[in-house]
Amino acid sequence: MRPSPLFLSRRQVLVGTGALVVSFSAARNLAAQEGNAGGAAAGPKLPGSLKKSPYLDSWIRVAADGEVTVLTGKVELGQGIKTALLQIAAEELDVPLASLKLVTADTEDTANEEYTSGSRSMQDSGTAIRNAAAQAREILMGEAAKRWGLPADRLKASGGAVLASDGRRVTFAELVSSDILHMQAAPISRFKDPSQFKTVGTSAKRIDIPAKVTGGLAYVQDMRLPGMLHARVVRPPSYAAKLTNIDFGAIEKAPGVVKVIRDGNFLAVVAEKEFEAIKAMRELADAARWEEAKTLPDAGSLPAMLKRLRSDDTTILDRNTQPAASARKIEARYTKPYLLHGSIGPSCAVAKFDRGKMTIWTHTQGVYPDRKAIAELLHLPEAQVHCIHAEGSGCYGHNGADDAAADAALIARAVAPRPVRLQWMREQENCWEPFGPAMLVELKGGVDEAGKIVEWQHEVWSNTHSTRPGTAGSLLAGRHVAGAFPEPAPRAIPQPEGGGDRNSIPLYKFPNARVVHHFLPEMPIRVSAHRSLGAYMNVFAIESFMNELAALAGADPVAFRLAHLDDKRAKDVIEMTAANFGWQPGVKRQRGQGFGFAFAQYKNLAAYCAIAMEVDVAPENGRVRIKRAVSAVDAGLAVNPDGIKNQIEGGILQSASWTLFEAAGFDDTRITSIDWAAYPILRFDSVPEAVEVHVITRPDKPFLGAGEAAQGPAAAALANAIADATGRRFRDLPLSQDRVAEKA
Repeated sequence: MRPSPLFLSRRQVLVGTGALVVSFSAARNLAAQEGNAGGAAAGPKLPGSLKKSPYLDSWIRVAADGEVTVLTGKVELGQGIKTALLQIAAEELDVPLASLKLVTADTEDTANEEYTSGSRSMQDSGTAIRNAAAQAREILMGEAAKRWGLPADRLKASGGAVLASDGRRVTFAELVSSDILHMQAAPISRFKDPSQFKTVGTSAKRIDIPAKVTGGLAYVQDMRLPGMLHARVVRPPSYAAKLTNIDFGAIEKAPGVVKVIRDGNFLAVVAEKEFEAIKAMRELADAARWEEAKTLPDAGSLPAMLKRLRSDDTTILDRNTQPAASARKIEARYTKPYLLHGSIGPSCAVAKFDRGKMTIWTHTQGVYPDRKAIAELLHLPEAQVHCIHAEGSGCYGHNGADDAAADAALIARAVAPRPVRLQWMREQENCWEPFGPAMLVELKGGVDEAGKIVEWQHEVWSNTHSTRPGTAGSLLAGRHVAGAFPEPAPRAIPQPEGGGDRNSIPLYKFPNARVVHHFLPEMPIRVSAHRSLGAYMNVFAIESFMNELAALAGADPVAFRLAHLDDKRAKDVIEMTAANFGWQPGVKRQRGQGFGFAFAQYKNLAAYCAIAMEVDVAPENGRVRIKRAVSAVDAGLAVNPDGIKNQIEGGILQSASWTLFEAAGFDDTRITSIDWAAYPILRFDSVPEAVEVHVITRPDKPFLGAGEAAQGPAAAALANAIADATGRRFRDLPLSQDRVAEKA
């Protein structure tokens, strides 16, 4: 009898080229693909990150002792993926969650998944791990089936073993061989029935939390290696500053100082102890003489500046299905300042150069691109640079992590072979990290006699939203060393994900709609990826404008949104949010009390999120108090519901901070928002009194990223609530106390 295609012999998977390849499917009537020298069978593409790293042992490894290791090229940023990815593997392999080992981004051990960005960790890595784990389970069961001569339907996996219906049991350790999982994945996997889930869908305790709340070794900032030195850099005082003179002879002889390093405009000091390094850094800064130039724009006229810059214009939506018949029209302009990441812990890295090899522990969001850039900076082959991700007290987005890694590498080479810990100071982080770009959105819209939107035009002006590493010129050290590397030309991120135009195409259905992206190549301020990219601003503008159009049509804002949607999942999160908030159309509220509502599907591709807010606005001083926020989110198959809630809760708070408080400050020469006094963020006394998140789980649907789903809806819900409380519309961010007081 021909064996089942799910259970291939070693002879069947060895092909003429000598490569070990497997091609199998969950469909039992699919014949085994023998002699397929091209790899996996033709047909559907491999899902998730299996497209780039198709071998099963890139994701799942089973050791001779039965220990199961899960690998991912994505990194933990506080979004909880360490726990969720382990839950996925534990479920499909039918092993205890606590028994699994996890390895995150490491250029010598994990798949190259480029950057952890765009809320794609679950869609990319989670999907790859789920498929790899399911296929690994079937392979191990196949080995057991061969041993026992039993059909597959009499076997099951449980607790790290394969069980037969007659009571026989064989462990994974007894089934594995060194290369059993070194085979290419198939495009189709046999997943467990969701009704049988034990781990997926449960709110497992996050494995990254205990050390963070107990003062344990949680972050790269906490790393201490034997013989480790401490380093600090002296940054130029402004973007265009040139180091003209420095005498550091006396500083180099100071107690504890090991070395002072100067390479062009790159200046650093290394010492035995951290405070010795900080003291020497301050002395170096006092001794340095810089030539500066006025290169920064007028902070008071950012919208005008953005419109003056040269733009590359792209129409990304041009829908014209019927003649417009607007009875009433309005226009509005919305603005956003430059934003900092505001990482509580300044960027840090640890590096060691030994026998020609550079090893760097870094909280970069892309170990492979960072390795490429640092190798170019050091003039080393990439194979001689090893980047290992270590969590940082950092951020979502591109802050100073990659730059700190490059700094540490340059310094470690100068004091080899001793390891070096390099940490930025607060003023360096706030001044030199890449900011979130300033943006401008102009909207025009009209409603007909029936109260339906029949015209919509959205134009957005923005710089690039990613200057992440990949070349040495993307690193500060690469620009500051003698013989500086050229800065890469800025590029727009194309749709359907988009950068500055992310979420500028409304999910709502309008018969006539046009969206234009004005991409601005010139960057007066250093900018890059900031959590949610352009979605924060575009959703803020769209959802504010939807309320303005609802008022023009005399409609309830929630009902108005539902009337312009045909996506059931979108309607479900809106209706669930409204119901749990207790939304009541037409209810008159006390002066200073306001309700606001907003909705978006992140990137129109990821999680659906709706948010309702209640605020109090003090008329005497404009202070906004968020009383409560209620949200519903649909992220497809919810692996860890509490983890998803964490993301939405955190997103609401961070968005509230951006929306109420944050704006980078600068004069014509220097960044001025270099501390928490000059760059205020949300404090404990401004945290909402209550945040309530409801998760809609859809076990039959793919994972949808939730890490950046709340930012835009939270901003718009807050703005709409403030407008409801004050009777005045605010369109320029931040909605600061002073700004609200002016119109209150």
